[in-house]
Amino acid sequence: MEKEVIKTHSTCTGLIQPVTDALYVLSGKWKIPILISLTFGNKRFGQMAKEIPKITEKMLSKELRELELNQLVKRTVYDTIPVVVEYSLTEYGHSLDKLIFELATWGTEHRKRIIGK
Repeated sequence: MEKEVIKTHSTCTGLIQPVTDALYVLSGKWKIPILISLTFGNKRFGQMAKEIPKITEKMLSKELRELELNQLVKRTVYDTIPVVVEYSLTEYGHSLDKLIFELATWGTEHRKRIIGK
């Protein structure tokens, strides 16, 4: 059951800042696809690069660093030869699971509505 929002000016202004903050953290073309990839398990850099179409290694590296700074992704370096680096979602990163699946549902319905398929 959805929580009913009382539509007042203060409710509106109260929603703008947190939504702006969320969009700032998740902005760009690549962060959500990276999070989706990691939702399905821990990955090495090369695995993600292959899984996410058209992302460059430079961009993947940059976005992973930003997601790590925002505590959504954890980078683990294993002391092996050769060194193995693995990325995973943090517990905090998993707090976005519901949002990502809701976006996917909305996107599917939107595509049907606009394209008619």
